[in-house]
Amino acid sequence: MNLANKLTLARIILVPIFMIVLLNKIPYGMYIAAIIFTIAAITDTLDGYVARSRNQITKFGKFMDPLADKLLVTAALVCLVEMGKLPAWIVVVIISREYTISILRAIAASEGIVIAASGWGKLKTITQIIAIISILLNNYPFSLINFPFSTIMLWVAVILTIVSGVDYLYLNRKVLKR
Repeated sequence: MNLANKLTLARIILVPIFMIVLLNKIPYGMYIAAIIFTIAAITDTLDGYVARSRNQITKFGKFMDPLADKLLVTAALVCLVEMGKLPAWIVVVIISREYTISILRAIAASEGIVIAASGWGKLKTITQIIAIISILLNNYPFSLINFPFSTIMLWVAVILTIVSGVDYLYLNRKVLKR
């Protein structure tokens, strides 16, 4: 197993650890969970870089990397709903987009078409991660100046989630017409 795939597996292993720390009454648990989440999110950038720079792109990585990303973000969102820090409808919007695009990619792949990640999709992921981290940190340090950074980032993430989903569907509409 190459380094890129090990980083992807590490991200998957960090998901339940993140959830345990976040959902149990551990002193400073939200902050520790934010650190774990941040480390896991960084492995997403690292595994892609390592795979491309070392020419270690594998079928395993192509399958597991996006799955690891979805597991991490979904776990965080569901935990935040359970904790009362996020409305459930936002999670439904985000997860619905992920299912829709995953199904679109599967249909395309069955016809030999590869749908690469778009700029909108990457921006969506970045804003979701920033929103989650800022919520985990209780909007710190912005709470010190009474600026609703986490709320703004959450709305930006939701809007980009919808925009990127529509963009993927529009640009790949030919896949759905076959």
